[in-house]
Amino acid sequence: MSTPDTLRNIALVGHSSTGKTSIAEAILFRAGITNRLGTVQDGTTKSDFTLAEINRGISIAASFLHCSWKNTRLNIVDTPGYSDFIGDAKAALWATDNAVVLVDAASGVEVGTDKVWGFAEEYGRPAMLVMNHLDKDFADFEGVLAALQEHFGQGVVPFHLPVNPGSGFNQIVDVYKQKLLTYPADGSGVPVSGEVPAELQERVASLREQIVEAAAESEDELTEKYLEEGELSEAEIHAGLRTGILNRSLFPLLVSDAAHNIGADLLLDFVVENVPSPANMSAATATDPGSGDAVELSADAEGPLAASVFKTISENVGDLSFVRVVSGTLKTGADVYNSSREKSERIGQIYLTNGKDREDISELVAGDIGALVKLKDTHTGNTICERNRQLIVPPIEFPHPLIRIAVQPHARGDEEKIGTGLNRIHEEDPSFLSGYDPELKQIIVQGQGELHLTVVLEKLKEKFGVEVDIIEPRIPYRETITSKSEGHYRHRKQTGGRGQFGEVYLRVEPLPRGSGFEFDNAVVGGSIPGKFLPAAEKGIIEALERGVVAGYTVVDVKVTVYDGSYHAVDSSEMAFKLAGSHAFQEAFKASKPILLEPIYHLQIRVPENYVGDVMGDLNSRRGRIQGIDPEGSFQLVKADVPLGELYKYSTALRSMTHGAGDYTMQLSHYDQVPQEVMSKIIESSDLVEEVAA
Repeated sequence: MSTPDTLRNIALVGHSSTGKTSIAEAILFRAGITNRLGTVQDGTTKSDFTLAEINRGISIAASFLHCSWKNTRLNIVDTPGYSDFIGDAKAALWATDNAVVLVDAASGVEVGTDKVWGFAEEYGRPAMLVMNHLDKDFADFEGVLAALQEHFGQGVVPFHLPVNPGSGFNQIVDVYKQKLLTYPADGSGVPVSGEVPAELQERVASLREQIVEAAAESEDELTEKYLEEGELSEAEIHAGLRTGILNRSLFPLLVSDAAHNIGADLLLDFVVENVPSPANMSAATATDPGSGDAVELSADAEGPLAASVFKTISENVGDLSFVRVVSGTLKTGADVYNSSREKSERIGQIYLTNGKDREDISELVAGDIGALVKLKDTHTGNTICERNRQLIVPPIEFPHPLIRIAVQPHARGDEEKIGTGLNRIHEEDPSFLSGYDPELKQIIVQGQGELHLTVVLEKLKEKFGVEVDIIEPRIPYRETITSKSEGHYRHRKQTGGRGQFGEVYLRVEPLPRGSGFEFDNAVVGGSIPGKFLPAAEKGIIEALERGVVAGYTVVDVKVTVYDGSYHAVDSSEMAFKLAGSHAFQEAFKASKPILLEPIYHLQIRVPENYVGDVMGDLNSRRGRIQGIDPEGSFQLVKADVPLGELYKYSTALRSMTHGAGDYTMQLSHYDQVPQEVMSKIIESSDLVEEVAA
């Protein structure tokens, strides 16, 4: 059984194609979990085991792995690097204690590097870097090291020195231990240790001095001793390194060629010896749902139980729920309580996984990560605790969607199956959203990119047996007015027997943007009895919701009913509802109506050489550039762009920047649609509904 101090939790994160899955495979092979080194190209890795991943040669979902090394158990999460699946990388960094950031030895800092680094900062996770692909012809250790230090600060300190980067790379100097390690060509990953070559000794000594200085700077006492005596003991250096990594003042840099199993053993050694265990991490904050008080939870196996579900995988036999035990111990057979949904649960089997392979375990202690099966009503973001000591751990905030499309059933009658399937997929991947929009009368699905939604719809077909057709989503425009006007409608219908009669006079006027709708009763003298005014108001509100000129919701309008007439026998609520609706439509059309469109604020991070292309494209989309700020080796372009011009923008940006661009977007405000654009929208709208007379 593990204890919090004998666990290490790491997330392998980074830009796409930096070798995260390959290094995970090398770790499992070197630790004796597998007996052969699988490859992404052959589709034989433990991590990428789904058909979609094997066919595409990329990770699509986080994969959960584990191994033992020097009496320590490592929980490893191999995450997708492709930006469309960034939600799983964020969840992995929330669930683990340490970020292992892979960078390419030729490309260095890329947009995905920045994004996962930001997530690690957000969660306060210690981070280390692994420069991979040192066998590439264009591998540039010194250049990439300089770029990393410029981008992330001088806290980036190399602990390894590659001796012969490029084709045939097989030698690494462990700077801290001052040993030359030569790896065999058989892929076993077991190096021969030797002395540092004479020509490198000065460079290695200089780098080791940087390591000792980084250790000294992590604690005041060590700094004082180092300044006074000029040296530290091995124990003090080791303690200082662990402190520096924990407080994020030190970001160690290691090197590897994962595809040939070079450096995996050094990474394992470093993780076991230097990175924080759950017991070293700061206490997590939970909430007592009864009192609302904050509760500090340390990784104590004897503490109150609190386990958070951070990932769900839907399977035919039931969901697989991945949990991080924040406090206490979770045991098989235990009766527990889902405080997020106020439901009782019973813990069945608990698994540790290596991809699709599972290993039974009887308990998970504080700090551990594992999978639970067949929970009745527990979902991603929920907290499992004891009924008599209820706690709620704040759930992960997933990235906002960047792309939206509309779908419709390929076959009639599949709407319910579509809804069920999309909801189950959202359970697996909360960065994907879906739902029927009654205003737009479409099923809208939203995600991180076009490939993300393609994979979702493939899963909908394979897992739930339902196909959909993709259509362009409607834009949630708003209708409003720019001047005052009056409207009048007399509703009269006589068809034998009791008739229908109701007459309404009203005026409309614009309100400031964001005011919504106001209704005012200015009727005097009883021309409309009080019992019929709510019906007239209801008719007006229904017209607001349906829209008048293009079928979109009406906003920022004040309506005043000031006169009318009724019939003692024939008047009814329905008659006044229709009269109110028609009178409002007449007045609205005479009040110089306009359309408002949603404007989104974009922050686009791109290398400097693509800024001109990005700005030109934004201008063509009616975007307004709000500024450009430098961010390390990137430029951050800020712009406000109409949503109607952003259909599949993620694909366009990726194309124009060759995959180096990234962006976020959020609703900023609504603004007036230009007249020439408005005319086209009104002409093409199929949302307008005529009110039955």
